[in-house]
Parts: sequence; C-alpha cells; structure tokens
Amino acid sequence: MPIEKLLEEFTAAAREAFGPTLTGVYLHGSLAMGCFCPGTSDVDLIVVITAPPGYGEKLAFLRRVMDLSGQTPGGIEMSVVLRQHCEHFVYPTPYELHVSPAHLARAQADPAAFVRQMYGADRDLAAHFTVLRCRGRTLWGVPIPQVFGPVPAEDYLDSIFRDVEDAPEAVSQKPVYTVLNLCRVLAFLEEGGCLSKEEGGRWALACLPGDLRPPVERALRCYAAGREMEPAPGLVPFAYALLARIKALRT
Repeated sequence: MPIEKLLEEFTAAAREAFGPTLTGVYLHGSLAMGCFCPGTSDVDLIVVITAPPGYGEKLAFLRRVMDLSGQTPGGIEMSVVLRQHCEHFVYPTPYELHVSPAHLARAQADPAAFVRQMYGADRDLAAHFTVLRCRGRTLWGVPIPQVFGPVPAEDYLDSIFRDVEDAPEAVSQKPVYTVLNLCRVLAFLEEGGCLSKEEGGRWALACLPGDLRPPVERALRCYAAGREMEPAPGLVPFAYALLARIKALRT
C-alpha cells in the first residue's frame, strides 16, 4: 500500500474508533524527517484523544491497526495518549494503547487480552513528542503546537539515553539502528538539535575521529539500501567508545 494511502486509512480508522474525543493524528519518526526507507522503516504515529477510550473502542482500533501494519514492510508503531498529558507533559508519559512491530505477534495471538494489558507509561514518548514539536506532521486535527507542550530537556535526554545504554550488547543484534542511534544521541549532547538516524550518522562522519568512522559509513550505506549490516569485530568497541562519550557529556 502506498504510504500516503496508509496514513489516510490509519487516520480514518482513528476517527471512526474515537469519534468526538479525537484531538488529532500525528506523524513523527523517519517518515516525518525525510529519511524513510520503504523496505525497513516503520511508520511512527501518535493518536491524541480527550477522554480514556472504552474497551470496545480500543479493540476495534487495534484490529484495524494490525491490518494496516501488515501493509508496509516495517510495520506501524503507534501510541494513543490523552491530550492532557501532551499539553502538560508528564514523564514517563501515560498511554492508553501502544502497538509496535515488536508487539504485533502478541496482539494478533489474542487481541482482547492485548487491549486489556497494553496500557501504562512509556519513557520513549518524551523523545517522540520532542520530534513531533520539532519536525512532526499533523495528519488530521488540531495543529501540533496547540497540542504538545514543551518536553523538559532532562526528560528528553533521559529518554534517548535509555535507548542507547545497552548499545554494546544491542549492536550485534541491530547494528544499523544502534550505530546510527548512538551518533544522533552524541550529536544532541554536543550540538543540540533533533536529528534523524541518517542525519546523526552524517554528523558523525564529519565530527568523529577517523578510526570511529568506518562503522558509521557501513551503517549509512545499509540504511540507504534498506538492509541490515553484518556484525563485525569493530562494532562493539565502537559502541563502547560512543557510549563513553555520551556518558561523559551527560554528567
């Protein structure tokens, strides 16, 4: 399914499921930042509502999201959140429903149980809301600046740090994601700004010492080609080196 058609159908599903309580549907992540890879990137979405949804609303919406997630190779990652927690940011941020490619098999196995269990608070939403405020796209509803209040810098930093603190272990399983994510976190700490993974990698090529650039070059080539890169001996030392720099700047 063409991506714009997918976004239209997702928005229509949210409007049907949540009706008058729906504030808006918002796009963030690689698709909003101009570096979406059709073969591997997921589609990142936030649905904002004004009142907690009922069980039936969530189940109906989940079923539609699962169907749409199968229409794009990278799947859909989305969260349903209350407007009050967007306007007056809460960390970690409560959510009413969350679905991602990592959870899709569980949701498909027992949608009813998934809906009953998949709610809580998510530290990742601090990073998602920050990207939305900087570079997000309103697909339907109230414009982003009127819905998403400021995210404190310390909450954003905690959110993105948690995403890389296990990098030496994760880099062998997800080399491209881990290498480029380390780069964009380091770029934020050194220069500020809200970068995509691709932009973080390009920043690293210009700023890192020469001995740390080869993993970044390989990761960028694989990212552009929509494929994972083979684990290599230099990846774990690279992850330790960048994580050490990140920790030094964070303190």
